[in-house]
Amino acid sequence: MFALPFFRRDLPALKGEKVTLRVPLTNDYREWSTLRGESRAFLEPWEPRWQPDELDRAAWRLRIGRYREDYAQGTAIAFFIFEKSSGKLAGGITLGNIRHGVAQSGHIGYWIGERFGGRGLMTDAVKLVSRFAFDTLRLHRIEAACIPENARSIRVLEKAGFRREGLLRSYLRINGVWQDHYLYARIADDPPGDGTKG
Repeated sequence: MFALPFFRRDLPALKGEKVTLRVPLTNDYREWSTLRGESRAFLEPWEPRWQPDELDRAAWRLRIGRYREDYAQGTAIAFFIFEKSSGKLAGGITLGNIRHGVAQSGHIGYWIGERFGGRGLMTDAVKLVSRFAFDTLRLHRIEAACIPENARSIRVLEKAGFRREGLLRSYLRINGVWQDHYLYARIADDPPGDGTKG
């Protein structure tokens, strides 16, 4: 459970140069399902295998319930990424596996709709979540893992100040196949990425 005063239902949006992040709401369903549906071929190589009901409203309600439960337990916080210039939903980013005590760490995962790729939105989102994790949650370390062939994700992490630490063999089952992943991490006092405050 988050024992800190900033964890309330009215958690403010996080605002960056190109994106605004806020927690997902039940009425985001239509925009989320449209974006995910049109981006399916773009996303599937990098995600766990999609279920037959992946985009159904009932599955969405379960997803929102999990987001709220994880948030209430203090183990994760999910954000939706909105492009600042258009106000449109562009993707999602989650800070999960949050641990306090001696670890003070978390893990980020993210996705972006195909039509929003290549605009620097995800780099901005990763920097925002990193700042939130370090400055607000007082975490010491954030990790992220990506498939070695995912050049876009590698570029995002490196531009956001993450460093590659090694290879995790057969780490996650992605699209039905156990895949190796590079482990990236950022420590609270690491220098920021690409010359900007991270």
